[in-house]
Amino acid sequence: MSEEPKSGGPVSDAFIADLAAASRILAARGVVDAFGHVSQRHPDAPDRYFMCRAKAPALATPEDIIEYDLDSNAVNAEGRGSFLERFIHGEIYKARPDLNSVVHSHSPSVIPFGLVDCKIEAMFHNAAFLAAGVPVFDISEKYGPTDMLVSDGDKGETFAECLGDKDIALMRAHGSVACGSSLQLAVFRAVFTEVNSRIQHWTMDLAGNKPIASLDEEEGRLADVPNNGACLRAWDLWRREVRAETNW
Repeated sequence: MSEEPKSGGPVSDAFIADLAAASRILAARGVVDAFGHVSQRHPDAPDRYFMCRAKAPALATPEDIIEYDLDSNAVNAEGRGSFLERFIHGEIYKARPDLNSVVHSHSPSVIPFGLVDCKIEAMFHNAAFLAAGVPVFDISEKYGPTDMLVSDGDKGETFAECLGDKDIALMRAHGSVACGSSLQLAVFRAVFTEVNSRIQHWTMDLAGNKPIASLDEEEGRLADVPNNGACLRAWDLWRREVRAETNW
């Protein structure tokens, strides 16, 4: 039996508590249910990341957080189970040193856009990041019929290649991934990808065959600049709600 990899070093209690809170926030905002996960890169060791053990996100606690290396081997599992699709996170961190947090979800309003020839567009300024483009990962293109899960390093690497330099990607008949330079930004993007998708469904119903005046790429780039700071306002609200329930 191979030895567990070494830790990247201790992190603060607040770091761990915020990551556990992020799982609960995503559940409260309708982004995840019994499934889905959020991770955060180690602040001092870029070749390590943290994620909750395999459990419903709404039930996450600081005691559930596990450290991993970028091959997604657990550092300190201590009998706790890991998510099968943790390789999504490890391979994205390998490919994208600019990213420090990753959210994988099956949010219901987003999934249809990975099934039809209709791209997600940025419907409003809070979702401006979507104007940069949203690739769709179809696991069958390389692997044929599968269980649809990114459950090993090779599939994770292929997914990271599909993501490329974008921060959002869809997964055909599965879900999506939202990324950010911080935990707060990744959570913000995951939430507003779901909100934007609901708005787009409504807008398409209203528009019929008429064009939709969504944000273009340059508008999206400009509008996303203040969002990188404004996401902290949303985080403060959502984090306070979790703290009121948990006292951590």
